[in-house]
Amino acid sequence: MPSRRTRPAQAAPERIDQPRWYHPLKQHNYRLFLAMQLAGSLGVWMQRLAQDWLVLQLTGSPGAVGAAVALQFLPMLVLGPLAGLVVDLFPKRRIMMACQSIIVLLGLGLAAWAASGTITVWVVYASCVALGVTAAVDQPTRQVFVNEVVGDAALRPAIGLNNALSQLGAMAGPALSGVLIAQAGPAAAFASNAVIGLVVLGLISAVRLHELHPGTPAERGRGQVLAGFRYVRERPRLLLLILLAGLLGAFGMNGPVVLAAFAQQVWHNGVEGFGLFNTVSAVGALAGALLAARLGNMGRRGIVAAAGLFGLSQLVAALMPTLVLFVAMLVVVGMMTLLFLTSAATAVQLEAGPAIRGRVMALYLPLLLGGHACGGLLAGWLTEQFGVRTGLVATGALGMLSAAVVGLLLWRHGRRQARV
Repeated sequence: MPSRRTRPAQAAPERIDQPRWYHPLKQHNYRLFLAMQLAGSLGVWMQRLAQDWLVLQLTGSPGAVGAAVALQFLPMLVLGPLAGLVVDLFPKRRIMMACQSIIVLLGLGLAAWAASGTITVWVVYASCVALGVTAAVDQPTRQVFVNEVVGDAALRPAIGLNNALSQLGAMAGPALSGVLIAQAGPAAAFASNAVIGLVVLGLISAVRLHELHPGTPAERGRGQVLAGFRYVRERPRLLLLILLAGLLGAFGMNGPVVLAAFAQQVWHNGVEGFGLFNTVSAVGALAGALLAARLGNMGRRGIVAAAGLFGLSQLVAALMPTLVLFVAMLVVVGMMTLLFLTSAATAVQLEAGPAIRGRVMALYLPLLLGGHACGGLLAGWLTEQFGVRTGLVATGALGMLSAAVVGLLLWRHGRRQARV
């Protein structure tokens, strides 16, 4: 008799067996947000690659491409702390709508100018700066808005999925852009970004405001920008994770420069090869996104290991003697890139308190993408001075060294904490 009464409890394991990352997907606003995040990241990175390729066409110089990359990401480095305060002070949905409107206008303007055949490298450089300034505000806003979408209960898996799809868009966008450029020219990629931007505006407008979980805005007054710096400085683990992201950004996030140079100077397959290289990198990124969602919280050791493997995969790719092996290694590079970026961004967000998270992410993202800007210049210079393969070997080795140094510092900090 007692056993029959307890039989209905057998339904519980269905909920227990659901993957942890599934729970935020039950929310309408979060599903919209993920679609918005993937589409927005995809479109912006399509435009970034199209700008880089157009600069290469207009100048024939990898160094000029490096300058274009720098102009796209240096605004984040310069404006990041101020942008983070804006994110913490003002409604995030309105900020995203304003930024997305600017991105649409940039895409339409570049598409028309490129199609006319009168565009110059200085016009592209100006667009790079405008996109960089917009991204300096937009990207930390998107990273923090996820907290308002899901609330505290499902925050960890929601942040992980958000970062995975954002980075997946960053890898798939250049691949799609490469295909469009090969088939119809850069103007098609710019126009596609504008169309995607309109879709993103529609998704933002469809968010149900009454289902959001708005947090407490930051206090207004002097010293709020510096408060973000102090917060990070007082937390060595957080500081070291942000530093590692900046170093990997400088030494590893150089795909547009390196892949364009490999396509032109090593394998001699032009824009078709450039599109292929970005496509297979995106396939690897998809695998990395699935792996990151599967692993969940990797911990600091896992993040450092992913960073080291990222650098190692670049070094090995540079030494591949055949095109087939090089392409195969790009899959691994894409996978390790996304695994590191997703795990690092998730750890940084969860280490920061909700009221200051915007300012912390506005330090993390500028260091990552500002490092990317410096890395573009470094990769362009190394490529022109020492050759494409040597440049990629050097940046891969520097990435491995960065992971080793930060890993050692984290270990020493852990030892000191254990003694206290």
